[in-house]
Amino acid sequence: MFSRLSALSVTLLFVFAVPAFAVEPAPDFTLPTFPDDREISLKDFRGRVVYLDFWATWCPPCRKSFPWMDEMHERYKDEGLTIIAISVDKKRELIEQFIKKTEPAFIIAHDPSGKVAIAYELRAMPTTYLIDRDGQVVMTHMGFRSSDKDKLEATIQSLLEK
Repeated sequence: MFSRLSALSVTLLFVFAVPAFAVEPAPDFTLPTFPDDREISLKDFRGRVVYLDFWATWCPPCRKSFPWMDEMHERYKDEGLTIIAISVDKKRELIEQFIKKTEPAFIIAHDPSGKVAIAYELRAMPTTYLIDRDGQVVMTHMGFRSSDKDKLEATIQSLLEK
């Protein structure tokens, strides 16, 4: 009984504790990009809206999100959107195989140690953080479903208009 009640409490806390637009500073990071090992820092993108997505090759919803992120990248990059997809896979070979198949146009970064994922308190895969032009996290979204696309795009548009 305790474990069921605890799980329900955690679920309710998980669903209701974080308002959709709780604003907080996004933790900065520096990570290598894939495949070129160029280092990027979140602070380099100040002034742009950042769609920060944590993913892994073993995660089916993560794989499904890539075509949509490519579409958003193409549609909004000139308006100020940057998409950074951070892989938490330990092995670069897994990322390389996946990237060869999908050929994303947006930035792929690699966090094999998980330090950035810990800084963002990652709890589910995939998880997206929408960061405004001032470097504030304004939305956290867990999972990826087709039914989420319109809401995510509307939030991106709203942030780009500010």
